[in-house]
Order: sequence, then C-alpha cells, then structure tokens
Amino acid sequence: MPEGAERIRYGVNLLFRMLKVLLAAVLGSRLAPLGESVVAFRVWPNDLDTNLHMNNGRYLTLMDLGRLDLMIRAGLGPVIVRRRWRPMVGTAVIRFRRGLAPFERYDLKTRIVSWDEKWFWIEQRFERGGELVAVGAVKGLFRNPTGNVPTAEVLDVLGVTEAPQIPDWILAWQRADAGTVSSMAAEPPHGRRAGENMLLTTPRFPDPPSR
Repeated sequence: MPEGAERIRYGVNLLFRMLKVLLAAVLGSRLAPLGESVVAFRVWPNDLDTNLHMNNGRYLTLMDLGRLDLMIRAGLGPVIVRRRWRPMVGTAVIRFRRGLAPFERYDLKTRIVSWDEKWFWIEQRFERGGELVAVGAVKGLFRNPTGNVPTAEVLDVLGVTEAPQIPDWILAWQRADAGTVSSMAAEPPHGRRAGENMLLTTPRFPDPPSR
C-alpha cells in the first residue's frame, strides 16, 4: 500500500477511536474527582509492528484517549471548552512488561495520583484480563490563552479540597525529571558532540509501580 494511503488509514483509525471514546465518555457515568477511568480496546491489524504485537508508539497514542475519558467523565469537559483550556504533556514514561497480540482485548486504566502547584501526575495501566501489560505515567497541565492554569483552579472545578500523599515513586520521578531538564539546559548551543549520548548524562527515570 502506498505510504500516503497508509497514513490516511492510520489517521482514520485513530479518529474513529477518539470519537468512540468521546461519545462513550459524554454518555457514560460520572467519575468521582479522583476516580479511575477504564476504557476497553482491542488490538487491530494496523496497531501491529513487525513483531506482530502492538506497536510501542500506539500505547502512548491510546494514553491520550484514556486521559480524554478521565477529563470528560470527571466533569471537566464544559469548563475546558468555556475557558479554552488545552491539556498539555510535559513528560511521559512507560514500562512494558508483556506484548499484546492481534485481536486481543485489553483495558486502559487512568487515574490522577498526585499534583503540585503546576503539574498533575497521572498513572495509566494497560491490563489484559487483570494481568498488567504495560504501565505509564504522565506529567501534564492545562494551558489557557494567557498561560498555565494552576492546579488549584482545576481542583476547584473538580471539588477536590484535600491532596493525597505523594507516592515515593512520584517524588523520585520528579527528581529525575528535574535533572533531565537541567542537563538539557546545560547543553552547548550547537548540541552534543557526535557520538555523545545524552542518556549517559541524565538521571534514570524510576519505573512506575506494578501495584
């Protein structure tokens, strides 16, 4: 199949998935402010890589849809539209444990685990029949036309008044993320020298917990 046609098919597939998730979220039950979103998916042939399991990059794309479901079912949808908020990702990490084969069903579970004055920290788990397949974590925020939206403003909309204790793995991730940002800022204006590996100069991100 020509490359252009393949890109169109790929985009249409994701569009249909997004519309399905969006419609189900609008019509679905309301989540508690810190409740867990669960979205069911199936592995289709155009999700596969050359090893005939779901492509690693597709996990990150589907994580976007999991957060979309969480935002709408938590009641943020109308506020996002009215105040012109845009969800933005600052950092995303993922740990793979098992592969997903063609036509297998799986669930994507998404929940907010913590926050600070600027960022939300979100855990996203891929499970097949209760078995953990992959677990990811995202640091994200909202932006409006004038800048970043403080988490306190978002929490006020959600009706959340008490913050959960920040898990140790989130604290470790924050330290690793801060170290990566510092390393990037210290990089020479013309980039790294040929053969220099940034992974050797930046902290290792902790693995999200398997629960």
